[in-house]
Amino acid sequence: MSYENQVDLNEKPLQPEEEDLFDYAYEQPGSIPGTLTIEEDAKLPNIVLIDYSSDRANYVSNLTPEACAKYLNTESVSWVDVKGLGSENILQRLGKVFGLHPLVLEDVVNVPQRPKIEDYPLAQQLVIITQMVVPKPSGEGFWLEQVSLIVGKNYVLTVQEYPEKDCLQPVRRRIKYNKGAIRDMSTSYLAYALWDAIIDGFFPVLEIYGEKIEDLEDEVIFNPSNQSLAKVYQIKRELLALRRAIWPQRNALNILIRDGSNVLDPEILVFLRDCYDHTVQIIDIIETYRELASSLTDIYLSAISNKMNEVMKLLTVISSIFIPLTFIAGIYGMNFNTDVSPWNMPELAWYWGYPACWALMLATAASLVYFFWRRGWFKNFSNIPE
Repeated sequence: MSYENQVDLNEKPLQPEEEDLFDYAYEQPGSIPGTLTIEEDAKLPNIVLIDYSSDRANYVSNLTPEACAKYLNTESVSWVDVKGLGSENILQRLGKVFGLHPLVLEDVVNVPQRPKIEDYPLAQQLVIITQMVVPKPSGEGFWLEQVSLIVGKNYVLTVQEYPEKDCLQPVRRRIKYNKGAIRDMSTSYLAYALWDAIIDGFFPVLEIYGEKIEDLEDEVIFNPSNQSLAKVYQIKRELLALRRAIWPQRNALNILIRDGSNVLDPEILVFLRDCYDHTVQIIDIIETYRELASSLTDIYLSAISNKMNEVMKLLTVISSIFIPLTFIAGIYGMNFNTDVSPWNMPELAWYWGYPACWALMLATAASLVYFFWRRGWFKNFSNIPE
């Protein structure tokens, strides 16, 4: 029987609640290579061009893909920055203008991809997939987005997920105000400058997390709570996301430095080694912070256990004081008849029997308090957290 005959043509369509079960973040298994998956909330692309040479720099925004074609074979360096992935039509046209392989366009559009490099010698293009982090203005967390760099002979094409967030503004200022040697260098140096800015963008985020861990350490030690433990786990998850974003970039840089590329100038490899050093430093910082976050969990458990021990110690002291008092009150509450026998609690017939019983109980309590105080059991009760 053929496959077509096995298909149930009367099968009911999926209900809305059932369609949600098949709402994958990536393309469906078995999709045609080069299939583009556009998220519904993706922003429309805004194509920005910075074309520069040693004596000038031009800035043009809201370009069409076809308008970028005349800048591909000029003597100047052209940086085409595409901000947003919300239009398959514009992205397909952009791929035709720049001669992008369908698999390259798929990696650029279908986010997130694992950071990597791909060399296309026939098209004279080097594709670099990276992850960029941008701290949130509130200081709580960060945005993580994919940035794709396609390096050609006279151009660098960058594609970003979000149009309003990036860490590439320092590179734009260097081009605008002719700072450093960037306007005297080739596209290889521009690609290095962009990748270096993306990698250096991890440092401000890590600085924030260093301060968070320091503050959280004091909170865990002196005032541990369930909220403290939740903060520790949140930091550990976010540090893991940072590690996943930077670790493959180190491998990609290592491969590029070791094997080189026909697209990049050989002298750029020296600058890429500096980027590699930065990635190693970032990974070391992340691993250190992860170890500190893990130790905070142990500190939290120790603080909670110590708090419980202090509480139990206080309750033990109180119980130890009242147990002999209860014993005395129980003895004198038996109400034996003294007329039957003189041994039947003669203290019940004493004139000062009641005050004597109180004096005995107070003396017993005071003796126990003095005994516990001499042993130092009352020293830490004032430090018990609320």
